[in-house]
Amino acid sequence: MRVDKLRELSVEELNDQLADLKTELFNLRFQLAVGQLENPMRIREVRRSIAQVKTILREREIRREA
Repeated sequence: MRVDKLRELSVEELNDQLADLKTELFNLRFQLAVGQLENPMRIREVRRSIAQVKTILREREIRREA
């Protein structure tokens, strides 16, 4: 998902998205371990998406504190 679309989501939706991405990353790592991973670049994409969601959540947390 693009960053501009992520910024439109609420905190609850971002947390749901983060949980989904973490589950997907777990499944991808499992597939990698058993040799069934078709697209190894997907791991990189999911890790990057997790970082983007966490960054947006942190920005909102800082803004709320100020």
